[in-house]
Amino acid sequence: MKQEKTPSDTLVNEPPSYSGYSSCADDECFDDIRNIDTEAISGISNAVYSMIEGIGEDPEREGLLKTPERVARAMRFLTKGYRQNPVEMLQKAVFTESYDEMVLVKDIELFSMCEHHMLPFFGKAHVAYIPNGKIVGISKLARVVEVYARRLQVQERLTQQVRDIIQDVLNPRGVGVVIEAKHMCMVMRGVEKQNSTTTTSAMSGEFLSSQSTRSEFLRLINR
Repeated sequence: MKQEKTPSDTLVNEPPSYSGYSSCADDECFDDIRNIDTEAISGISNAVYSMIEGIGEDPEREGLLKTPERVARAMRFLTKGYRQNPVEMLQKAVFTESYDEMVLVKDIELFSMCEHHMLPFFGKAHVAYIPNGKIVGISKLARVVEVYARRLQVQERLTQQVRDIIQDVLNPRGVGVVIEAKHMCMVMRGVEKQNSTTTTSAMSGEFLSSQSTRSEFLRLINR
């Protein structure tokens, strides 16, 4: 389950620039989207209208009249991570502190969408780091999971992105991330395996170099 950190191509679905993207001051970056992009909503709505026609339904039927716009607004919410800046979010909650033992937030609920079929996958993330003179507000560990999960994703990349952003911003002595998730593309289509769960891990620093640190991390998340 151990996963080496490689030269980073793990931020591949990061927007090229954060100019114009929402900043994450405190909790407001997770409020409902206030300023809806009407052009984006219109484009997605038109695509959903065509999709409804394509599956043989009547998009003008009473029950489906508002479905394209509902789906468009839902998609904007489910992919809001593209419009949020995880670097800025973490940097605003970094504090100088001498604490040098493991910090772990476990069982972080996550909901994302598989980029191959645009079907949901959901589960929980366990995120730990060992400070190196700096700590971050613990809620931000959950929030950084949310930022990357609310994009079209594969679980492997999501796991690495959470690790990399914490490592890059805090420069801790190590980061450990484990994600366990159930994928609807395996449950409700394809192989249709109802009880399958996928586990991925990504680690850096002492979580890779120290067997005892890695064992403590895995023991704590499985307690």
